[in-house]
Amino acid sequence: MLTQRCVRTGSNARAGRLYAVLALLVLGLLSGCVSTQVRTAEDPAGKPLRIDGSVVLVEPDIELYELSAGGLTEPRKAWTETARRLYPQAARDLLQAQGIALRPDFILPADAGPENRLRQLQLLNQAVSISILQYARPSSPLRNKHGKFDWTLGPGVAELRQATGADYALFTYVRDSYTSGGRAAMRVIGFLLLGGDIGGGMQVGLASLVDLRTGQVVWHNLLLDQTGDMRDPGGARETAGDLLKGIRR
Repeated sequence: MLTQRCVRTGSNARAGRLYAVLALLVLGLLSGCVSTQVRTAEDPAGKPLRIDGSVVLVEPDIELYELSAGGLTEPRKAWTETARRLYPQAARDLLQAQGIALRPDFILPADAGPENRLRQLQLLNQAVSISILQYARPSSPLRNKHGKFDWTLGPGVAELRQATGADYALFTYVRDSYTSGGRAAMRVIGFLLLGGDIGGGMQVGLASLVDLRTGQVVWHNLLLDQTGDMRDPGGARETAGDLLKGIRR
């Protein structure tokens, strides 16, 4: 399900590669100021699966950047820390308002390296999300090979269930960039001299809900937003609302 909403225009190596892949994919998938692409697994009767059990929010993978005049993204630690604090609370509030039972958030230990199995599970989820997006592309040779939304992380999710006691895990990935003063000036020059927009900041988000009893991805969403802002409570709530669209008890 693809939805779009327009509002006025506003201002570690693996993560960089993932963001680059996402940027290429979304250009072919979505358009407009705010777009979401929700996919939900179905039961044997063809009806969307609903949540039957408790949910744990896995520590979100969130990074915020400033887009310089030259188009380079520069990490902003204070912005990132604010978003990592505000978004989980906004997500919990949204899910609880729907009557969804929540387990305490799962935070990976700071020293959890790539060999950590739960860290590997988080990275596997990101890889599966990329595969889902590639499958959704109109030009994808895989597009017509499956008659339904059918993806899994495999039996390894049992470790996360054992660690959290939850029935489902909510994984979130967000990269958000904001136009600097210099970039804003360059956009004006682009309009005046080139007759087009050289682009500004953009919010790209992925979220997936995984059944920890089976490994099945029961819900998935891609968010592309040219105006989202996670640096204040209101913006974090708006992002959570767009990114978690379609999750139902």
